[in-house]
Amino acid sequence: MPESQFHLLQSRRFLPLFATQFMGAMNDNLFKQALLVLVTFRLADILDINGQLFVTIAAGVFILPFFLFSAIAGQLADKYEKSRSIRIIKAFEVAIMALAAIGYFLEQPYFLMGVLFLMGTQSAFFGPLKYGILPDHLHDNELIGGNALIEGATFMAILIGTIAGGLLILTEYGIELVSIAVVTFAILGWITSRSIPEAEAGSPDLEISVNIVAETGRMVGFVREKKSVFMSVLGISWFWVVGATFLSQFPNFTNVVLGGDETVVTLFMTMFSIGIGLGSLLCNRLLKGKVSTKYVAIGGLFMTVFMLDLSLITWGALPTPGIIVGYATFIEQPQNWRILGDLLAISIAAGIYTVPLYAVLQRDSERAHRSRTVAANNILNGLFMVVGSLGITWMLAADCSIPQVFLVLALLNLAVAGWMVRLKKMVK
Repeated sequence: MPESQFHLLQSRRFLPLFATQFMGAMNDNLFKQALLVLVTFRLADILDINGQLFVTIAAGVFILPFFLFSAIAGQLADKYEKSRSIRIIKAFEVAIMALAAIGYFLEQPYFLMGVLFLMGTQSAFFGPLKYGILPDHLHDNELIGGNALIEGATFMAILIGTIAGGLLILTEYGIELVSIAVVTFAILGWITSRSIPEAEAGSPDLEISVNIVAETGRMVGFVREKKSVFMSVLGISWFWVVGATFLSQFPNFTNVVLGGDETVVTLFMTMFSIGIGLGSLLCNRLLKGKVSTKYVAIGGLFMTVFMLDLSLITWGALPTPGIIVGYATFIEQPQNWRILGDLLAISIAAGIYTVPLYAVLQRDSERAHRSRTVAANNILNGLFMVVGSLGITWMLAADCSIPQVFLVLALLNLAVAGWMVRLKKMVK
């Protein structure tokens, strides 16, 4: 039984999918961040666009395809051989990124918003395939390690893509650099996808239904067939509420509460992404490759402890008027190391919490509709994030501070961690 997951990076069963997923996640975020920064800092005033509203709408435009197309995506992933489907989707990504390059050169934000919708659509179709194919190529005692590598790499890809997109787009040749980058990474993703081994279709005789509502209900029914799968999906969805909350609130938390600049935001994102990666890798070592949820509730509990501490130490904090703190000054102040430590600990615990849930979802789902179960998971993830975002928006509109938001999130997380204790009894 392997204790290290890194042997998978030497295997054709895993490495091509890992590389394809990494390229795709990085490209998504590079494109999105470059678009948002371009509109906010260059085009908003020129074209009389409300930059803040544009950013808000863009978030909705990217997530909308998951609600619209996951039902069809899950069916297609179950009906057809998965590696070929991945190659087709990655070929579409190359075409979509070519459109993105055109949109950047023309500096047409609404055209690029349409491209963003297409990218969301491509991601909605890729999701059921990438998670659905893992159990076809990995042994049960490799699922924890494989998911750990995917999870950790995804957050590092988000970090790299976000930083690169924001830094490149406003440079002298930013349009050209970003355009070349997104097309290049799309082509590389397509190339790596061509080495993914075949995976037999789970349900080749499936009749495709275009009734989104009915099929979504049917897929949610698949999720509810097994309590272990159902609880895992709800637990994963909650993880994305926590992750999305922190990533979306870092800019305001840094600026309004701590008086930091964009370099401090990047520092926080880096700590959070590294922590997810470390926690994911540590999870495999703790479980020694066994698909088990014994540490899920413990991970959730530690998330709560450090979220409470982060809320406590920043409660009532106010930035010094007229002083903007960069990352170098920020880390020179000893009290700020506690903030960084909390962020790192929260994300390490989150990695330990979430990786086994993905493994249980994959292992315990029926093979005939595994991809549709993953698609249902994606829909519920998106629903939870939308509801969570609305709740946070309501709190902020009611003049709650961001540390107060973190406090409420910590208390809700404590309830989720307590509920996850039940999952340990279901997973054998």
